[in-house]
Amino acid sequence: MNPTIPPTRPIYRCGTGLASISLILFLSACSNVEDWISPKEGPPLEGDRIAILTHNRSLTADNELANQRILLPAPTPNETWPQAGGYANHAMHHIEINDSLAPAWSVDIGSGADEEERLNAQPIVAAGMVFTMDATTQVRAFDEITGQEIWSAELEPKEDDDSHIGGGLAFDDGRVFATTGFAEVVALEAKTGRELWRRNVVAPMRAAPTVRGGRVFAVTLNNQLFALNSVTGELIWRHRGLPEMTSVLGGASPAVDRGIVVVAYTSGELIALKVENGRVLWQDTLTTAGQTDVLSSLAGIRGRPIIDRDRVFAISNAGLLAAIDIRTGRRIWDREVVGIESPWVAGNYLFLLTTESEITAFSRTDGRVHWVRGLPRYENPKDLKNPIIWTGPILASDRLIVAGSNAEALAISPYSGRILGVVKMPDAVTVAPVVANGSVYFLADDAELVAYR
Repeated sequence: MNPTIPPTRPIYRCGTGLASISLILFLSACSNVEDWISPKEGPPLEGDRIAILTHNRSLTADNELANQRILLPAPTPNETWPQAGGYANHAMHHIEINDSLAPAWSVDIGSGADEEERLNAQPIVAAGMVFTMDATTQVRAFDEITGQEIWSAELEPKEDDDSHIGGGLAFDDGRVFATTGFAEVVALEAKTGRELWRRNVVAPMRAAPTVRGGRVFAVTLNNQLFALNSVTGELIWRHRGLPEMTSVLGGASPAVDRGIVVVAYTSGELIALKVENGRVLWQDTLTTAGQTDVLSSLAGIRGRPIIDRDRVFAISNAGLLAAIDIRTGRRIWDREVVGIESPWVAGNYLFLLTTESEITAFSRTDGRVHWVRGLPRYENPKDLKNPIIWTGPILASDRLIVAGSNAEALAISPYSGRILGVVKMPDAVTVAPVVANGSVYFLADDAELVAYR
């Protein structure tokens, strides 16, 4: 395998849906019975065959846009990736990295994923360090240049060791903030790992916190949003959403910008509140009718919402991608598409991974599709075994980068969807990669963190 992720340089540039095994077996059995009863095949019925057991949400490119050039803004460097999704508004645009990338270092961050535990926390990069949280909620800091470990901190309470799956990390003003499955938000000193404060928030968390303007915003599994003072941990205000009994594993960190925090709940609710007092400005529900499969009936929003130039972009597992005016809550456009990964906005385009293993370029303006590229869906495509779960994308120097549970990372052209290169990972990757200071970081499920530079 080529160990580099190659770029593409166009001459133009401005600057699950997976069927269940039981269903497959059932349909196969019906076919065998039909052959036994009526061995002679009759003429096919007239008309189109329409699937009634699954809801087909496969996307197609708009004919008017198929040959239209995609013009992206020029890539710009980012020194940090301080929280999940990058910045507090989750709008990272087009990041600059080198044309060729090679492994710089790799480290073991602790406990990896297994049948009981999951790696859920995206690494963050700030103050010359890379911070990680492993599957047992242990936080570590590594030197950004060398990968050498600087400190580690165990967040598990002495009296509770039953819920290791945590939310994630965020950095602000010399502090690292962690949300945990122990229903606690913890603040650590970034230089030393010393605990500064610890706050109980009643219910476990699966989403990383968002920090901005002296406030820490944390979402719990029972759909409550807590706004805490980042210096003291004191409660400023709290908002309660509708409870939801089941949801997709993981959660969406709130997006914060322009004095507004947008929170996504597992009920499918998307709510905008004033940062200063938690007053509700507007709310929406990202669900669609005609859901026929079990997975899409889970209405949760797992992908982080994005605030970009007075618009909010969000996608739900229940099958709706929407662009919303941040001030009024009015829907500007929506599309029926299922996704659990965070969208990526750059220029006039929105890039997205769907649960159908498709990566798609949408128009930011009206939601029309420029191109769609299907990605490998199975590690063993002949036998339809070992379905691949993709995570991402991120956009860096004319490359959309995604990683998968098949232990591979792909570089994809944002201009056409063409696959540019493949890089082998140490293990399955189910946490989206991050970029800072020209380096791309991949966290594999075996807890190996690899830096490409």
